[in-house]
Amino acid sequence: MNQTIEINEGGLQVVIEISDTGDVRLLHFSSLPFARETLKGDEQAPKFRLFELQFAGENKDAHHGVKHIESLPGKRMVYRSHSLEPHDEGTRLSVVATDPVTGVEAMANLQFHRDIPIATVWTVVTNRGAEPIGLEYASTFALNGLAKEGPGSWGDKMRLHLPHNSWYGELQWRSALLPELGLSPVNRFTLKRVGASSLGSWSSAEYLPMGCLENEATGTSLFWQIEHNGSWHWEIGDHFYRSIDDASTDEGHLYLRLGGPTEQESHWFKRLAPGESFETVPAAVGAAPGDLTDAARYLTEYRRKIVRPHEDHERLSVIFNDFMNCLFGDPTSDKIMPLVDAAAEAGCEIYCIDAGWYADGEWWDGVGEWLPSQARFPNGIEEVIARIRERGMIPGLWLELEVMGVNCPLAATVPDDWFFCRHGRRAIDNGRYQLDYRHPAVRAYASGVVRRLVETYGVGYIKMDYNINIGVGNETNADSFGDGLLQHNRAYLAWLEETMDAYPQLVIEHCSSGGMRLDYAMLRRHPVASVSDQTDARKLAVIAAASPTALLPVQAAIWSYPLMAGDREETIFNMANAMLLRIHQSGHLAELDSERKALVAEGIAVYKTIRSELRRATPFWPLGIPRFGDGWIALGMRSGHRAFMTVWRLNGPYDTADLPLAELGGDAASVRCLYPAAEAVPLELDVNRRQLRVTLCRPYTARVLEFELAGE
Repeated sequence: MNQTIEINEGGLQVVIEISDTGDVRLLHFSSLPFARETLKGDEQAPKFRLFELQFAGENKDAHHGVKHIESLPGKRMVYRSHSLEPHDEGTRLSVVATDPVTGVEAMANLQFHRDIPIATVWTVVTNRGAEPIGLEYASTFALNGLAKEGPGSWGDKMRLHLPHNSWYGELQWRSALLPELGLSPVNRFTLKRVGASSLGSWSSAEYLPMGCLENEATGTSLFWQIEHNGSWHWEIGDHFYRSIDDASTDEGHLYLRLGGPTEQESHWFKRLAPGESFETVPAAVGAAPGDLTDAARYLTEYRRKIVRPHEDHERLSVIFNDFMNCLFGDPTSDKIMPLVDAAAEAGCEIYCIDAGWYADGEWWDGVGEWLPSQARFPNGIEEVIARIRERGMIPGLWLELEVMGVNCPLAATVPDDWFFCRHGRRAIDNGRYQLDYRHPAVRAYASGVVRRLVETYGVGYIKMDYNINIGVGNETNADSFGDGLLQHNRAYLAWLEETMDAYPQLVIEHCSSGGMRLDYAMLRRHPVASVSDQTDARKLAVIAAASPTALLPVQAAIWSYPLMAGDREETIFNMANAMLLRIHQSGHLAELDSERKALVAEGIAVYKTIRSELRRATPFWPLGIPRFGDGWIALGMRSGHRAFMTVWRLNGPYDTADLPLAELGGDAASVRCLYPAAEAVPLELDVNRRQLRVTLCRPYTARVLEFELAGE
C-alpha cells in the first residue's frame, strides 16, 4: 500500500508518495490541487523521484546526453523515515532514504513558510556505509511534471523567464517559449536542456541564480533562487517514460533540477568517507498564480523574512560614496573636504571614501596592506574621518578583503596555502591572488584589518568589494577544484557572520563589481548592496527599475550622480533612479549650481519622508519588467494606504504614456507629483479604466509620483 505525505501551507500544495517498494516520489509542487490523472499513467510515477544522486563508478541509467536524470544511486534510494516539525516560519518536512547497495543516506529538507508560497530546500548526503564514495552530483531540488497541469503541449504553454546579468548590464530578464530556446516536444524525448550555470567566485556574472517558468494555460508560475555565492547550476529538460516499442508520440514530462557545483559543470567532486556528510547549497522554490512580476512580489516577502536583522534596515541611511562619476578611486584630503560639506548639506547620513585611500598612486595589483596613504592624506586619514563625523555623518571606507594584489609586499611573505592554488601554482586573476578563508591566518588577517578600521579610525561603514572571478576553484586540501571553492565560499560566509556579530552596528555594504554576486547567500547577510557600476544614468534607470526582481528594494543601492555638465532634468532623472530603492549619492556635488544642489537636497528630503513606507512596500511594474530598448519604464511600490511610482521616459518618441494600474485595483483615489514638487507634469488618473496617463515632454526625463489609495 502506497503512503502519501501531503502539505498545504502558504499557498503551496505538495504531494510526496512512498510506494510499496519504498520509492520516494515528489508527485506535485504547485499552487494548484493535485490530480493524479495529470501524471499520464501510474507507470510514470517512478520517474518523479525525490533525489538525483550520482556517484563515481555508477551507471547513468538512461540515454541522457548531459542531462542530470536517471542517476545512480538516485534511482535505488529506498524510503526509511520522514518527519514533520513545526518551526517559527512554518512546517519543516524531512524525508530520509537509503541506498541498499552503498548504505548512503540522503535527507531531503523542505522548509515551508506559513504566509508565503515558497519553500527553502536542501539535501544532506551521509555515508552510512563501510567504504568511501565519490559524489559527482547531488540535487538540491528535483521536480518532474512541471507542465502537467492545463491543456495543450508544453511547447505551446510553458514560458521561461531567464535573468541575464553582466557588468554594466545587470538584471536583464528575457522570456521565451521553450521551443524558442531549442527545447521542443519531439517523438519520445530530446537530449536538449535549457537553463543556466555560474562557474567560479562570481555567482551572477552571466545570469542571476534565479528563474521563473510560467504556465500560460493555467496562469501559474514556478520560480526559484539558488542561495549560493559560488558555482551553481539549474536545468529544465524533458523526460519521456514510454518504452521504445510504444507507437505513441505522446510527449513526456518536463523536469527541473537545482543545485550548487557539479563535476560536469563546475569541476566539483566530493569524497565522503564513512560517517561523513555533505550538505547541498540551499535554494528557495515557489509556486503561485501569476507571472514573473507576481513571483517577484512573493520573493520580496520571502527575502524580507530571511535577511539578517540590522539597524540599517530600519534607518535606511542615505549614503554618499565619492567614486562614481566623482573621484573615481583618486581620493585626497583636498578633494574630499568640500565633498564632505556638500554631502552633509544635501542631507546624506553616511560618507564612504571609496578605493585608492591606501596607495600613493596606482593601486590595483598592490592591494592588501590596507594602510592609509600619507601622500593622499598629509595630516592622516583621521583628519577627513573626523570631518565626516563633525558634519553629522557616519564615516566609511572601501575594502576588498578577499584578494591580495600580486605586487602587495605582504603577498611575498606569506605561504602559498593562504591563496587559491591550481597545478601547484598560485591562481591569479586580473593581477590579484584569491585568499582562502578556510585558513585561520587569513581570517585573522582580515579580522585585524576590520578591527583597525573600526576601533582605530572610527569607521562605521565598510564597502566590501570583490572584483575578480578566480575560476573553477582551489586544489589545496580539497577533493577537487570545485570542492576547494565551495569550502572557501562557506568559510567566507562564516567569517562575515563572525565579523557582523563582533560589530553589530557596523554597516557592511555588499559589492562585487556592481552586481556580480547578487545571490542570497551574500544578500541575506548584508543590509545593503551595490546593484551596478553603470556610469550612464539613462541606462542605470533600466537596471534600477528591474532591481526588485533580484533583491529587496531597500537593499538595492542605486547611484545618483548628477554630472557637472548636466542640467535640471538630468539631476531629477538621477535622483529618480534611486528614490524608491536605496540612495547611493555621488557626483561632484560641491561643483553644482545652487538650483541643482537644491534638487539633490529635495530628493533626499523626500526620500526620508517615505523610507519608513518603503521598508514594507511591495514592488509592481505597470509597464512590465523593464529592458534595454524600452521607450518608457515604470516601477511602483505599494505600502498600506499609499503607493509610489517612478516613471521614466527614455527614448520613447511620444510625450505621453498610458500606465495600467491593475496592481492598485480600484484603490487609486488620487495621484500627485511627489518629486520634484515645483516640476509637476500633467497626470490624468482614470479610476474607472484603472489607468494613469503621464506626460513628459522631453526624452530622458523622470518623475516620482505618490498615490493615495482608497479603502485603507
